[in-house]
Amino acid sequence: MTNMRALIGGSGAPRLVEVPVPEAGPLQVRIRVSAAGVNPFDLAVAAGTLAQYGVARPLDSYGLGFDVAGTVDQVGAGAAFEVGDEVIGLAARLELPVKAQAEYVVLDASAVARAPRGVPAAEAATIPLNGLTAWQALDRAGLSQGQTLLVTGAAGAVGGYLVELAALRGLRVVAVAGPGDEELVRGLGAEWFVPRSADLAASVRALVAGGVDACVDAAVIGLGALDAVRDGGTFVSLTPGFSLVPLRGTDVASVFFRADAAQLAELARLVETGRLTLRMADTYPLEKAADAHARLASGGLRGRLVLVP
Repeated sequence: MTNMRALIGGSGAPRLVEVPVPEAGPLQVRIRVSAAGVNPFDLAVAAGTLAQYGVARPLDSYGLGFDVAGTVDQVGAGAAFEVGDEVIGLAARLELPVKAQAEYVVLDASAVARAPRGVPAAEAATIPLNGLTAWQALDRAGLSQGQTLLVTGAAGAVGGYLVELAALRGLRVVAVAGPGDEELVRGLGAEWFVPRSADLAASVRALVAGGVDACVDAAVIGLGALDAVRDGGTFVSLTPGFSLVPLRGTDVASVFFRADAAQLAELARLVETGRLTLRMADTYPLEKAADAHARLASGGLRGRLVLVP
């Protein structure tokens, strides 16, 4: 096999093209893709708006897909994997011509970990981008056991991981989500619930006197969420190009995901041991990627859409 199918974007809807099968170089592995997640960021890549966020140069096209689950089928020199290993990985670079939404993808070994045993590939493919984003945002928030964290968008794919991972770290979580999502987010470990239609700062401060120690703003609420943070607390944004004034001495930060094999391996271990919940909404074949993008853009999903080559 010399060619493969891959999805590219940059001018609107995703396009399925035929390209050469990539070769693994030193410290890299080639993965035969079993499943690739579809994330909101893929919509921005497909639309060609990355340059507007200042995170990529304006190019004619970009490879699509950050999350992958599959089987190692070629190992570059020095990479600590074997052909046949079931793995998950994150294609974090933005300007690659081909990424994870393809039949094969080459990743640095530092972006790959062994997949959780006993978990279907389509579910495992929901881990890397959202799980690592949540993990790294919590690290940046810098809280200790017993401190309080506000999570907006708590029923979403990133928000759900934030709630569950924060609870595993011993943090007390205030979750903001739709009125119908209270049972879901409490089941993930939230101690308090605030419906997103409420006066956020007032509602949070009524639950946590003086305001929460930190907020991870997965829903891009902005100032209303910052106002719920105590003086000198921490506010973490997950949106490129989005920044707030550090009012009242708050530490305002932006976290952009990075590949990290050790963190990915720990996420896989938590899934394998039943301590981290995976939520997959549906699967689509590569040729139906435009339908998956449209469904994601319409909103309301609880779980990730996944493409299956």
